[in-house]
Order: sequence, then structure tokens, then C-alpha cells
Amino acid sequence: MANKSLFASMLGRLPKANAVNEAGGLAYKLEPKHALAQVAATGTFGNAFYSTAETQLDEVLKLIDEVDDNQYLAKLTLYAREKAFMKDMPAALLVALSVRDTELMHCVFDRVVDNGRVLRTVFQMIRSGQFKNKAGQGRIGLSSSVQRAFQRWLNTASVGKLLSASIGNDPSLRDILRMARPTPKDNARRAMFGWLTDKSIDKWAPATEADLPVEVQSLIAYRNSESEEAQALIAGGLDNVRWDLLSDAAKGPTVWAALARKMGPQALRMNLNTLQRHDVLATSAMVDYVADRIADESEIRRSKQFPYQYFAAYLNADDNVPQKIKTALQKAAEIACGNVPELPGPVVIGLDTSGSMSSAVTGHRGRGATSKMRCIDVAALFAAAILRRNPDSVVIPFDTSAYDAKMDPNDSILSIAERLAKYGGGGTDCSLPLVAANQKHAKRKFAGIVLVSDNESWVGTGRHGSTGVMTAWEAFVANQRKLVGKEASPKLVNIDLQPYQTVQACERADIMNIGGFSDSVFNVISAFLADNNQRFVAEVDAIEL
Repeated sequence: MANKSLFASMLGRLPKANAVNEAGGLAYKLEPKHALAQVAATGTFGNAFYSTAETQLDEVLKLIDEVDDNQYLAKLTLYAREKAFMKDMPAALLVALSVRDTELMHCVFDRVVDNGRVLRTVFQMIRSGQFKNKAGQGRIGLSSSVQRAFQRWLNTASVGKLLSASIGNDPSLRDILRMARPTPKDNARRAMFGWLTDKSIDKWAPATEADLPVEVQSLIAYRNSESEEAQALIAGGLDNVRWDLLSDAAKGPTVWAALARKMGPQALRMNLNTLQRHDVLATSAMVDYVADRIADESEIRRSKQFPYQYFAAYLNADDNVPQKIKTALQKAAEIACGNVPELPGPVVIGLDTSGSMSSAVTGHRGRGATSKMRCIDVAALFAAAILRRNPDSVVIPFDTSAYDAKMDPNDSILSIAERLAKYGGGGTDCSLPLVAANQKHAKRKFAGIVLVSDNESWVGTGRHGSTGVMTAWEAFVANQRKLVGKEASPKLVNIDLQPYQTVQACERADIMNIGGFSDSVFNVISAFLADNNQRFVAEVDAIEL
């Protein structure tokens, strides 16, 4: 009899792995459009466990060159900003697009550059010399087309937006104004530009100091105030000026309390330690105010916040932040679970708890700038959120072993996430949760399997040169069809939290690889499991320009 493995039918043969991942394991290489989407939804230009910031930039530039589709590049730029909520990556894609297609660049510029921070980031990237010009040689400068985009932004931005853009240096808004050289549309804007660039008033002509917008005049008065009470009074009336533009000159707790009341719920959540440091939380009245704003159910529903935001604030809260506020963060996380869609059936959730998952989810960015939120924390929160909305699901943490995690879906979501994050720490074998599902849950019906990982599996291999995940997935599908019948169509969803370009399961009708950790990922998963075939690249292509 001939070798059955060698001469197996093509129908039963598993796809052979065609790449090696960063950890040295067998993997499948993503096609360029998908790989670029993966990086755009997860890349932060910070040092990850298996890559450096420099490596990420090199890979992004190579992938952009490989994707010969400017419409797709423009849509991905918008997806990275509007759906994945990234900051630096959409700026990089926009700079690349400015060389490839200036018309498309203008089409998406204002949607991508939706605040002053992104404007400064785009300017910084252009000035860095990292991006090549049309000829592929030399660096991109501030071309006339890009200059017009900057000029339009500067002349149409509201006073509040311009003031917000003035926060930060290297580059500063003054640097941008001096390089972009916008022609002011009226004397108010002429005076504004003169003030922002520190020009002497006589050089504003024909504009004068009286032409400065009311907000700017009030800001000047605030900064010149000699007493805490006078500052607090002015701060309370500055409706269109962001609180962080006032913070550097704040004279005491009374002013900081006024600034806290100017903050929205998300700003309060992100600045709890700052408020604690400035004695804002020393009174029960302010503690009640902050706690109530953070856990405002209508606001959380309206803004569609994801539990991740509250978990991050909970992890980062100083020990001295009042317990009532920490309890409000937990309550807010519970409410935010309602924003996670219910899946069409229970799923097996494979949670990677290997050593590489202990790295910061946004990469190492130096002391004081590196997030305390690790990949494992995000993965655990994903698992907890899915379990909360789909309580019949099963969570299987894994590294080089699969762990038996008995979780009560009725526990608080932060408690579940904290418990899950304590598992593992060894190597990585992404096939283990599938193997465990086949062995321990063989008699249960599932809509599919969701793997949350950094995809750096290096332990174990599969049949016919495939990965272990593909081999175990075939067994899972076969078992589900024994239980349900041939009509069973379980799906495998692989959520990748890091900007690498290989996966453990190849793309096909029943398998989807998706990158990122924003709330939009849940909607894509739900649609895919419900046979909507909403693929990751298709999700990008669906963006309207």
C-alpha cells in the first residue's frame, strides 16, 4: 500500500505552512493588503516583544510599496483612524498617500487629521525624512499639495481646535504655521496666527489685539490672573477651551476643581491620578461628582465605550485614588459590556497567556510613556467581555499547556479579566485550546472558536507540514459535523494583538484573521460568525471615501 500521508487526496490535505514567524514557528504569510491592514490596526511604532519600532516602520513602508491600490490605501487610512482608533499609523499612511495620490490625500485629510495632535504627528513624519518621494529617492518635503491641506485645516479649524493644537512641542503648532504659511481668511484669524507664532502685535497689521477671539482674550486673562479665585472664575466660563490648555498655569486646588468640571467623562477617567495629585479628590463632593460622571450609563451607551478603557484606568489608578471612584470604574466596565454584541452561539475562547503576551500592548515607548496595559490584560478582557455576553462559552487559557479555567460569567468583568491574566507565562502553542475543545468538550455544540493571541506559536506542528492550529481546526470541524450534521459551519476567528505579518491559520471561508483591540473588532466577529462573511480586508473596503 502506498504512503497514505504522501498520497492523500487534495480534499483532505491541509495547506502547508509557507512562512516562519518571529518566534521561529511555522506560520502562514498574510497577503500584502491583509498584512498592511493588520499592522494599521495594531502598530504603534513602539518596541514589541518580537520587533522594534524601526522594524515596524520598515515593514509598513515595504507593505505600502506592495499594495498597488491607492483607493484601498485611502480607505485603510480612514479605517485605522475611525474604526481602530489609532493615532500614529493613520498619520503614516496619510503621508504615504500624499505621494501616491494627492486627490485622495485631500479627500481623506480632514477625517484623518481630526485634531491638532494628529496634525503635528503628520508634520513630524514629513519632516523626519523617513518617507520617499515619487521617484523613490530623497525624502518627502512639505509639497505644495500637502501645504494646501495644512493651510485649509489651519484656516477652517475652530478657535478651540486651534488652541488644542497648540498643546505640545517638537513639533509645535508654531513650527507648522511658519512652514505652512496659511493666508488668514480675516483679521480674527490673522490675529490668532500672530498670537500663536509669538509675533509682536505690530506685525499682525491690519489686525490688532482687539481682533483676537474672545476665547483667546479670556485665556490671556486667565494666565495673567494673580489669585486662585479669579482664575477659577475665568476657567468656569471658558467653554470652548480645553482644560489641559489651562492646567499649566493653574494656581491651586480650587482652579483644578474648576478644570475637573470642564472635563468630559473620558478625560476624567484618563486623569484620575492628576486630579488626586492636585487635591481635587480631597472633598466628598468632588469624589461623588467624578464617580457619577465616569459611571454615567447614558454616556457610556451613547459613546459606545469598550470595557478596555475602564480596565486600563483601573490598572493605572494610584493607590490613593478614592475607592468610590475605583468602584465607579468597575461599574462602568460592566455597563460597557452591553456595547459588546451577542454572538450567534457559544464559542471556545482560546486565551494566549505565554511569556510574550506580558509585553505592553502598545509597545515599549520609554519610561513614563509605556502603557501598563499588557497584551495579556487586553486578551483577558476580550475573553471576559465575550464570556459575559455569551455565558455558555468556554475560556481556555494556554501557553505550552491548556489550563482548566472555571469562570463564573456573573463575576465582575474586571475580576474575570484579572484572574485570567494570571495564568501561564511560558512558550506558545496556539493549537492547545482547539485540542482541549476536541478532547474535553467534544459533545458540546459551538458556533466556533475565537483565539486571542500575538500569533507567535512556535511549539508543535501539524500534519502535512501545516500548523498545529490548522490540524486541530480540521478535527474540530469534523467533530461539530458529527454532532450537528453536515450543515454545521463553525468559524475560527484569530484576533492578533501585535503588528506581525504571519498567522497560524490561513484565510479561507471558515477562517478569519483580524488585527486590533478596538470595539469594532467585536462587530466584525459577530458578523462573521453569523455567516455575514465580513472579512477584515472587506471591512476596510467597505469604508466610504
